[in-house]
Amino acid sequence: MGPVARRPVAWVAAIVLLVEAVGIVFLNWFLGLVVDRQDMSLAGLDPRAMSVGAWVAGGVFGIYLLLCAFFLARAASTDRAPGGFGRILLISAAVVHGLLGAFSIGLVGWLAFVAMMVVLALIVLTLVAYDRRENGAQDADRQDNGGAAVPPSAPEPTTP
Repeated sequence: MGPVARRPVAWVAAIVLLVEAVGIVFLNWFLGLVVDRQDMSLAGLDPRAMSVGAWVAGGVFGIYLLLCAFFLARAASTDRAPGGFGRILLISAAVVHGLLGAFSIGLVGWLAFVAMMVVLALIVLTLVAYDRRENGAQDADRQDNGGAAVPPSAPEPTTP
């Protein structure tokens, strides 16, 4: 992928994850309200504990998705690959979306599966595009005028 397409894909992925974070928080807030107002119970659990659990889970997952969106937006704005923590976080988000996509086929349907796979593709495409650019730049720096690869030089010794 060229440098022209890399930044828009990262921006789109960041916006999609931002929208998804808001949607997850809203959905869990709504489900917590339904459980609380209907006084529902599952296997004798306290309805209030179930609603608070839904709200906390929605908040934690929403923050996770917002953090992923932040790293994608930062990668898009600086045109640099995410660092170690950001890269690990984005890889985990890709795995989560892959698993959610697999589970959503049976529970929700094919449309939800396609939506999860689109988000997965955006995240993976961003990670791969930025990784290739940096590896290519390092390889170009190692070549001399004749085109032969030059091994990296050892650091200069320092005297105390």
